[in-house]
Amino acid sequence: PLADALQDSEPLARLAERLKDSRRRFECIEALLPPSLAAQAKPGPVDVHGWTLLARTPAGAAKLRQLVPLFEAQLLQAGHAVLPIRIKVQPA
Repeated sequence: PLADALQDSEPLARLAERLKDSRRRFECIEALLPPSLAAQAKPGPVDVHGWTLLARTPAGAAKLRQLVPLFEAQLLQAGHAVLPIRIKVQPA
């Protein structure tokens, strides 16, 4: 099954770990999001250049950008590695 394939393949195992890291980061900041904005945001990829948060609309992305310093402080306090946060509009 898929779980076995992830364990047997180093590239897939690294991808699975990056997905988990993204979800953990999002869970860490989720409480900081107002309900209307939480419905707009979802975790995106983590890579060596940073972590991406996805927004459904350009307006949602603008609001998320305003909260980046708060997100960074929360993530640092929770013990996450410091990575730049990118905000992108999710393609429809």
